Amino acid sequence: MATMTPDKPFSPACERNREPILGLLRPLLADARQVLEIGSGTGQHAVHFAAAMPWLRWQCSDRPAMLPGIRRWLDEAALPNTPPPWTLDVDAPGPVGRFDAVFTANTLHIMGWPQVERLFDWVPSVLSPGGQLIVYGPFHEGGRPTSPGNDRFDRQLRENDPASGIRDTQAVDALARQAGLTRFVDHPMPANNRCLVWQRAAD
Repeated sequence: MATMTPDKPFSPACERNREPILGLLRPLLADARQVLEIGSGTGQHAVHFAAAMPWLRWQCSDRPAMLPGIRRWLDEAALPNTPPPWTLDVDAPGPVGRFDAVFTANTLHIMGWPQVERLFDWVPSVLSPGGQLIVYGPFHEGGRPTSPGNDRFDRQLRENDPASGIRDTQAVDALARQAGLTRFVDHPMPANNRCLVWQRAAD
């Protein structure tokens, strides 16, 4: 859960998970140049990853209400490879160009399932041939929680918003296959999270 300060928003979870995620992203994005982050949240991940991987142009995006906080993080860091954030909503994403990778963290369980479906329908249109979709967060397996903590978290999500909830790996993988993406990484992460990576075929 992000908190707001007079200066900028701050997410303790982003602070905790940024190094494990970075360790996975470095080799995956070694040959990439353009990355689109969907649901940049506070902007903390963008600043940390862009500073650690200066060969990337890291494009933040989120809903309009989130953009001021993201801009605070980007402006303070003043990195040359983080352009101004874009407005992007999966219900009406619009054309944004081509990217070597699309990254999103802790978003699928916040979206409703129709929004998850639209995300997977749309992502291939912005991925370059051979491009990767990288998704970090908690997942169920075979319709069941993978840990007591994820079970509690899922119940909490659904109590707050019945449309939200931890997504099942197999269901998400089916959406990816329909979109022409092939999963090639399923990496366990701390705190019962995982990083799933799909790739678009090289034309």
